[in-house]
Amino acid sequence: MKTLLMFLFFVTCHLYAGTLHLSLSANPSRLNPILSTDSASSLITQWIFNGLVKYDKDANIVPELAESYTFKDDTTLVFHLRRDVKWSDGVPFNARDVLFTYETITSPKIFTPYASGFMHISHVKMLDEFSVEVKYKYPYFKALEVWMMEILPEHLLKGETDLMTSKFNQAPIGTGSYVLHQFQISKDTVLKANPTYFKSSPKIDTMVFHYLPDPSSEFLMLKSRQLDVGTLTPLQLERQVDADFRDYYTIYEEISHVYTYMGFNLRSEKFKDPRVREALSLAIDRQELVDILYFGHGKVCTGPFLPGTGAFNTEVQAPKHDIAKAKALLKEAGYDENHPFEFELTTGSNRTAAAQVLQYQLQKAGVVMKLRALEWQAFLNTVIFPRKFEAVLMAWSLGLKSDAYTIWHSESSRKGGFNFVGYDNAEVDRLIKEAEKIVDQEKFDALYREIFAKIVSDNPYLFLVIPSEITAVNKKITPVSTSIIGVMHNENDWIKP
Repeated sequence: MKTLLMFLFFVTCHLYAGTLHLSLSANPSRLNPILSTDSASSLITQWIFNGLVKYDKDANIVPELAESYTFKDDTTLVFHLRRDVKWSDGVPFNARDVLFTYETITSPKIFTPYASGFMHISHVKMLDEFSVEVKYKYPYFKALEVWMMEILPEHLLKGETDLMTSKFNQAPIGTGSYVLHQFQISKDTVLKANPTYFKSSPKIDTMVFHYLPDPSSEFLMLKSRQLDVGTLTPLQLERQVDADFRDYYTIYEEISHVYTYMGFNLRSEKFKDPRVREALSLAIDRQELVDILYFGHGKVCTGPFLPGTGAFNTEVQAPKHDIAKAKALLKEAGYDENHPFEFELTTGSNRTAAAQVLQYQLQKAGVVMKLRALEWQAFLNTVIFPRKFEAVLMAWSLGLKSDAYTIWHSESSRKGGFNFVGYDNAEVDRLIKEAEKIVDQEKFDALYREIFAKIVSDNPYLFLVIPSEITAVNKKITPVSTSIIGVMHNENDWIKP
């Protein structure tokens, strides 16, 4: 009997102790959720930390660190916290951590774009060790979504003099399903299952994020079956995937929650003339971008909010490609063959192909666009953060709940804000503030469709493409299913034999 029990124990451990191999295309910078502004850092921190609430696979808001929540009235929200949560160092989680996170994220010493969601709060106070009251200044349309922000450990950080440069940002302690095991710049990042996790422990013991800045390296590792989950480019899917690959991987394709754009530095004299921005927009053939760069696996982006949501304005169409009109507008603005419009486009090294297609298209309108490609962290640190650029080619994630303040309100152009192009439209500012106090979804959506149209007409960005998200997953892994929040929505339940 003892031998049988030992055998069953061994088999069970073998089943539930697999290693999941994934990839990262860029180095994480700060593994601190309130300071993680790049996709690589956010990808890692989501496994290490938790918010009070989260989205389920159908995009419904459900409790996470909170056991439940109650709206006492339109402006008062009470969270009742779980009592079985511990930080990965063994210290119990409680309401002091929630209060500390709020006070930290709203501190003038912290530069984070996520503070914008908390500016609508009048106060946060502990009712007891496991209850927190949040009082809003007025009814706020994202009262719950704000608390998807992951919570920080008060016992570790309350005496920190400078969180922006803290060692915690490279050695975080969280409440999530995984803990950080290995992290070095330009090296693989390794997570291990958190033995103190308050829900059932992940069935896959280790997650290895291989640092693969070159998409071709990721594909080679997929082909050699060294990755369990990976992203395919449309070219790879259309031309380079064979029958053996499809036998080993299930391929999932969904429209992504990301758009690519060309953003202008609106503080630059070159881009203050709206005729110039419109001319550049008309000179770009967006459908050609979809066809050349994505082999049709994507769609033209028409504006700043997610298609399919109430905030998306279906009446706004993409500009019709018109070289003649583009040239005419540039001539009105004082540019011609003898004096062409010139500017520099800076981007990450992973978008050089897109930049080259744009360069070719704009050349047809007589525009001289110089290219500058940098490694991702260098791009952020020397171009975006100090705002030293003429134009950039980047991507932005589209949220399930649209929030225009973060990018499009003029207040977000301050240090640490995401409005780094310097967009400033008083009417858009007014509409954003008006919408923040509307909890009626239909009225909110109507205002946001108006904001959508006004932003697009100003051309602060040139909205380009929403690519498809193509994911390959090892067929041995179960259970895997698609979801509006991604194929890994239930990773904690995955089993890899």
